[in-house]
Amino acid sequence: MRFDELDQAMRVYETAHDLCVLPGLFMVARLDGRGFTKLTKERHDFAAPFDVRFRDHMLATTEHLFGVGLRVVYAYTQSDEISLLFARDEAAFGRKLRKLNSILAAEASALFSRRLDDHAVFDCRISQLPSVAKVVDYFRWRSEDAHRNALNAHCYWTLRRAGASKGAATAAVEGRSTAAKNELLFREAGINFNDLPRWQRRGSGLYWETYAKAATNPKTGEAVTASRRRIRRDTELPMKDAYSDFVRARIADAAEAV
Repeated sequence: MRFDELDQAMRVYETAHDLCVLPGLFMVARLDGRGFTKLTKERHDFAAPFDVRFRDHMLATTEHLFGVGLRVVYAYTQSDEISLLFARDEAAFGRKLRKLNSILAAEASALFSRRLDDHAVFDCRISQLPSVAKVVDYFRWRSEDAHRNALNAHCYWTLRRAGASKGAATAAVEGRSTAAKNELLFREAGINFNDLPRWQRRGSGLYWETYAKAATNPKTGEAVTASRRRIRRDTELPMKDAYSDFVRARIADAAEAV
C-alpha cells in the first residue's frame, strides 16, 4: 500500500470521533492542576492556605496562554485553576475540542513545570456557552467558588495551626454557615475575612488594556504618542453584580476591537 493510501486509511481512526464547537458559541476553557495538593504542600514549601509565590506562578502561566495562537478575551485564575474566554468567532484548530484541550493543557503544564522546576500537570475542558449572559454566569460561578473555598481554607488552616488534626479540622468546617465560619476565623485568629487580600478571596483577572507609549515618527523625527496593547494583571477584581458588569465590559471591549 502506498503511503498516501495508508495515511488516509489510518487517519480516520484519529478523526472519526472529532467533536467541534458550533459556530457562534462562546468557548471558555477551564484548566485545573492535577495533584497540586501534594505538589504545593509536600514537595514544595508554599505557605498555606495562600502563597503569593504560587499566585504569581499561576498568573504567569495564565498570561502565557494569551500567546499560544488563540484570541483570549479574558482570563481568570484562582487557586490552581485557570479559566479562559476566547473571542466568539475564534476558529483556531477548526474549533476541535481535542486539539483545544490538549494544546492548552500541554502549554500550561510546560510553563508551570519550567517555573517551578518540577513536574506539574494541568487538565482542560471546554464549556460551550450560547450567550453573553451565560458567560457572565460562568465567571460569577468561579468567583463565588473562589470565595467559598478561600473561607473554608482559612478556617481549616486556622484550626490546624491550633492543633486540630486533619479530620477534626475538616469536620469542624463542613456544614457551618458562612456567618459561623467568619465568626470562627475572628474568634480563633482575630482575622476579619473581608480584610484579607482580594486576590485570595476572589481570584485574579487578566485582560488586554490599551495604553499610550511615547514614540518617534520615523519620517519626521518628531515625538508622537502611539497606542499599544498589553496584558493587565488585576488582583483587585470587583465583586458580585459589579463583577458581572466587569465581565460584560471585557466582552464588549473585545467586540469593539474586531
